[in-house]
Amino acid sequence: MRYVAAYLLAALGGNSNVSAKDLEKILSSVGIEAESDKVSKVISELKGKSLEDLIEAGSKKLASVPSGGAASGGGAAPAAAAGAPAKEEKKEEKKPESEDESDDDMGFGLFD
Repeated sequence: MRYVAAYLLAALGGNSNVSAKDLEKILSSVGIEAESDKVSKVISELKGKSLEDLIEAGSKKLASVPSGGAASGGGAAPAAAAGAPAKEEKKEEKKPESEDESDDDMGFGLFD
């Protein structure tokens, strides 16, 4: 990907005939040691092609790739039977914490 990005930078910068030396210079400017086989592969694949056409073709390919999360499972939970009485939920009473229980921070607090 970095080799393609370097090629795009060189081409968008006005260089209509991108060479291996151009790619190596761009990559080395950001601390990447270019591998000559990958540089030559990118140049041979992209040489003579219009960037606009390549981007358009790539966008069409990306449009066909699924990229979202899972579909929702069906909405709300099923309702209770119409004639069945609803069960009352038990409410748990909260006991107020005593001072001793709230001080169980092993001798130190977050802001001490």
